[in-house]
Amino acid sequence: MKKQLVIYIILILVYIVYNSFFKVEDERINAAINILIAGVLFGYIAYTAFVMLRKMKK
Repeated sequence: MKKQLVIYIILILVYIVYNSFFKVEDERINAAINILIAGVLFGYIAYTAFVMLRKMKK
């Protein structure tokens, strides 16, 4: 479980660093990139929850 938490923290840091330093000038592309990163974050939360539930079932 610790490995998943570290990966999730790294993903959040990537999101924060991107929004702080590497924003794209075009607002539409920037919004699309933010949506893509947020989708990856929520997908990883779902994956982690699935792994936890599978471990609890065993």
